[in-house]
Amino acid sequence: MIERFEYDNRIVKNFLFVTILWGLVGMLVGLTAALQLVVPGMNWTEYFTFGRVRPLHTNAVIFAFVGNGIFAGAYYSLQRLLKTRMFSDALSNIHFWGWQLIIVAAAITLPLGMTSGKEYAELEWPIDIAITLVWVVFGINMFGTILKRRERHLYVAIWFYIATWVTVAMLHIVNSIELPISITKSYSWYAGVQDALVQWWYGHNAVAFFLTTPYLGLMYYFLPKAANRPVYSYKLSIIHFWALIFLYIWAGPHHLLYSALPDWAQSLGTVFSIMLIAPSWGGMLNGLLTLRGAWDRVREDAVLKFFVVAVTCYGMATLEGPLLSLKSINAIAHYTDWIVAHVHIGGIGWNGFMTFGMVYWLVPRLYGTELYSQKLANMHFWLGTLGIIFYAVPLYFAGFFQSLMWKQFTPDGFLVYPNFLDTLLQIKTAYWLRALGGTIYIVGVCIMIYNIWRTVKAGRLVANEAAEAPPLENVSVTSESGHWHRWIERRPIQMLVLSLVVVAIGGLLELVPTFLVKSNIPTISSVKPYTPLELHGRDIYVREGCYTCHSQMVRPFRSETERYGEYAKAGEFVYDHPFQWGSKRTGPDLLRVGGKYPNSWHYYHMWDPTSMSPGSLMPAYPHLFEDALDTSVTSKKIDAMITMGVPYAKDFPAKANADLQAQSQAIVADLKKAGVEAMSDREIIAVIAYLQRVGTDIKAKAPAGVAAQP
Repeated sequence: MIERFEYDNRIVKNFLFVTILWGLVGMLVGLTAALQLVVPGMNWTEYFTFGRVRPLHTNAVIFAFVGNGIFAGAYYSLQRLLKTRMFSDALSNIHFWGWQLIIVAAAITLPLGMTSGKEYAELEWPIDIAITLVWVVFGINMFGTILKRRERHLYVAIWFYIATWVTVAMLHIVNSIELPISITKSYSWYAGVQDALVQWWYGHNAVAFFLTTPYLGLMYYFLPKAANRPVYSYKLSIIHFWALIFLYIWAGPHHLLYSALPDWAQSLGTVFSIMLIAPSWGGMLNGLLTLRGAWDRVREDAVLKFFVVAVTCYGMATLEGPLLSLKSINAIAHYTDWIVAHVHIGGIGWNGFMTFGMVYWLVPRLYGTELYSQKLANMHFWLGTLGIIFYAVPLYFAGFFQSLMWKQFTPDGFLVYPNFLDTLLQIKTAYWLRALGGTIYIVGVCIMIYNIWRTVKAGRLVANEAAEAPPLENVSVTSESGHWHRWIERRPIQMLVLSLVVVAIGGLLELVPTFLVKSNIPTISSVKPYTPLELHGRDIYVREGCYTCHSQMVRPFRSETERYGEYAKAGEFVYDHPFQWGSKRTGPDLLRVGGKYPNSWHYYHMWDPTSMSPGSLMPAYPHLFEDALDTSVTSKKIDAMITMGVPYAKDFPAKANADLQAQSQAIVADLKKAGVEAMSDREIIAVIAYLQRVGTDIKAKAPAGVAAQP
């Protein structure tokens, strides 16, 4: 018996079109951020400084552009691989509109400074809850569709969708545990080293299980479809899937090499990162070898061109990532623009080009017509490729040379470039070239939008595509015989549970010891909680996104201890909710900035950075001098810290504002001695208090025999 049904193409179209929309928006925001690094005047208002724009860019590209691309491809391929309509049109629409509302909420809150301060997880707790609910809706819809399928076998793309869903849920929930103090403000439940480990366990695996595994699912579906060839190797698909999801989850600590993270965790991250080369390249080769016999078509077909370069960029990024986890290479690359180039090879190469190829392949089929112009699609391909080259290559050189400049000493033992700004200004040309590359890439996207618009105009949406297939019980299957993996493939619940077990192993074995074994974070008696004014200042520092340009992690290199001071200790950060180690130095490390300059220096520097650092590319922060500090929440902040184990006295919340006023008055009095008239209730005073505190709990003597700076 043959059953007739219809595929829901409208939901695919909806997700596909917002993918294009948010992609263009996210890339334009990224171009703005790139230009802000060379033209400080483009930091137009307090809501549009680099520190707020950069997380807006990353969230827009990752969750709006790539996220909607995942859903568009998954909704299209799931229905056809399972030979059934989606489980619920209502859930599909709730998922679509819920996800768009989350994106809009992010676009509003991040420029307003409502941020958790954790990279790729900046959104505040109400939005985190919304993400969880919408993700559950997607999961119910996906598994409902799988359970009512007419095809017994679960194709490899669906394995990756299942693993993506369960792992992203686990990562998001664990990393988002926070203590709210208001509707717009919360503190990460974790502190210091523990927060850093959880964050990069999440951050690395957000790349792994949001930017990689679902797109591998799309690769396994759309590349064979576009090439009209079967996947090269079924056995390689099995190895690729299970090895990848097991190994990936362990690799997060390679973002924290030479940091205060315990050595055993760093070593685990390195070992598993190196092992990742095998399954990653296995997947890349499985994709490229699928094109055997179809290479003549690649020369003419823009869709296949996009897919080939996308898979190649995946291979490049997944080779470079493990290499960067080697300590000898990481010592050069970390905190430099090398990492920015590496990330964008994956972002605009792998994710971007896979998405563009999918768009060009899907739209004509959704609208029952031909693509308007193959020539324009090929033009987009070459502009996109040129954009990637102009973006990445200058940053590779910039990162490499900047790192070498940081580490260069004179024959007499002095730093050649003691002033961090000198090393930054040397790579300014590379920043301009990065902006040029981004512009070229965006021009290609605009050409695609025109091409797609003309294609849509020429056709008509096939909203409900007719299809037919026999019911599942009538499908011809020789019981459960055959390859052993069929037992898992044909049982979606087992696939879900096994995927969860496989990815949870690495997380548990890395995270649990860091929380339970006290020796991982030795206590330092001189480390004290922040004063109320310093805590307010730290919150403003986080709000302004200062961590996007400044690290607070002096690594145990002579070049760093000479420039910044004593290297970081794990016990220094036990009261930091969230941690602020950073991942990129566009400005100098600030871990030992406390006491380095007088209060007046910080005052003038925040008003006009060039007055203290001629040639500085840092934006000014005049709003800090205008906005009054909100002391109405001081007691709530102290109460939250007490709840999380910070040892304030029980009655201190009631006294906190009196303490705050006394410290504010002391700073204002000191500023007055330097000829600065300031108001004690302004935010700038809190920021100064925090900056003067950072790193001062550790008092270390200069190493014997080390030359002092001139």
